[in-house]
Amino acid sequence: MATSLLQPSSSSSTMTFSSSSSSLFTGSSHAHALPTLSFVDNCRARILAPCSVKCDMSDSSNFPNGKPIIPVLNERTLPKFLESARAEKTVSRNSNRLKLFSGTANPVLSQEIARYMGLELGQISIKRFADGEIYVQLQESVRGCNVYLIQPTCPPANENLMELKIMIDACRRASAKNITAVIPYFGYARADRKTQGRESIAAKLVANLITKAGADRVLACDLHSGQSMGYFDIPVDHVHCQPVILDYLASKTISSSDLVVVSPDVGGVARARAFAKKLSDAPLAIVDKRRHGHNVAEVMNLIGDVKGKVAVMVDDMIDTAGTIAKGAALLHEEGAREVYACCTHAVFSPPAIERLSSGLFQEVIITNTIPVTEKNYFPQLTILTVANLLGETIWRIHDDSSVSSIFQ
Repeated sequence: MATSLLQPSSSSSTMTFSSSSSSLFTGSSHAHALPTLSFVDNCRARILAPCSVKCDMSDSSNFPNGKPIIPVLNERTLPKFLESARAEKTVSRNSNRLKLFSGTANPVLSQEIARYMGLELGQISIKRFADGEIYVQLQESVRGCNVYLIQPTCPPANENLMELKIMIDACRRASAKNITAVIPYFGYARADRKTQGRESIAAKLVANLITKAGADRVLACDLHSGQSMGYFDIPVDHVHCQPVILDYLASKTISSSDLVVVSPDVGGVARARAFAKKLSDAPLAIVDKRRHGHNVAEVMNLIGDVKGKVAVMVDDMIDTAGTIAKGAALLHEEGAREVYACCTHAVFSPPAIERLSSGLFQEVIITNTIPVTEKNYFPQLTILTVANLLGETIWRIHDDSSVSSIFQ
């Protein structure tokens, strides 16, 4: 497998992003028939953590010079669960007046999206002044263009959020026709309601800030709660990353009769139920917990049977991993044979790595909506890319095609 390592060029005070039309990485595609599940695997792009031994994949990742490689397939493919929807309607791939720009939060994901779309990332200069102020300058014309700014508001959340707003303002003042903020991870999404008196609803505040900065549309992945879409006074396209994880789980030789999908809390039951329905309508279990404070959880009870089964825990994010780790410990106490953890957003605040690598999990499966630093890699970690899913969604928005039909 011919590979190359892509990194943004940078200096001490300036970070400038550019891309070429050549592919980032190359690989081969494979299809596996799985008699034990009601679906089959399809070619997929993913990253594996160094020294990973949990994933039985046909092609392995290489780590030249100690740097992780992101294998991306030559074919521009979507997860198997989405292919039929894509085939029903041919989306125009006219890149006229379409511009992609990347912030500094997740440049590798931005490059993967550009590669899927067959485009080059736009030229943009982003600087940090000595006092911490952010400077953004577009280095090419966007007048009359549909601009897509790719910037998750992951840690450091305030820095990345401010950078996104300044990028939006720069595009607006450069006479862009439409500005879409592509936010793979929407920070502050958990502050979506008042749980006690005199609290702020920061999710609404952040939505207002992005709107007032000049964004015309938002594209987000797996928001913490659906009502967050209503906080924006502009259109929001909500992308679900479950098909990417489901496609990977299809490669596992696990009998459907052995599977049980587990929600780590009562609030995630709807998410887990939808996930279980795709996994051959697997049974559902729920971990009942009592939270005594922020980032502090206590498991109280388990609803459902997991004895002798392979438990797949599903959540939208893992922050300190307190909830999911205590849930996994309870599952083992109740007789679960293996426990897998699946989530879209890997925030990984300390001490998440210690908890996830403690031996409770057979595998921890996440996506690259948030970049994972090498120091946070551990043997059970598997990272799947959502670049193709986001790239296809951007094409559909640009073509005024249906986005929801991808997931039907």
